[in-house]
Amino acid sequence: MSAIPDPQALKDFRRIPGVGKKTAVVLWDLGLRSVSDLRGRDPETLYAAMETLAGCHVDRCMLYVYRCAVYFAETVDPDPERLKWWNWKD
Repeated sequence: MSAIPDPQALKDFRRIPGVGKKTAVVLWDLGLRSVSDLRGRDPETLYAAMETLAGCHVDRCMLYVYRCAVYFAETVDPDPERLKWWNWKD
């Protein structure tokens, strides 16, 4: 695990629909420090890094959460339907 997560960074991540306490900590552990750090990131790469960090297979739903999170970070006026992680399924 990385350094102790910054509470403000975790609060920032939790602004993303579908991101709760545990996912916010994982984003921190992946080296991200703010929502803006998600801009330009590849959700597939984040998902693979999460599996490496976990040391096991992680439910594919997390990939959908990462797709939604990157969209949220990159979009000024996001479509509410695209802010539902389940709408990012394959």
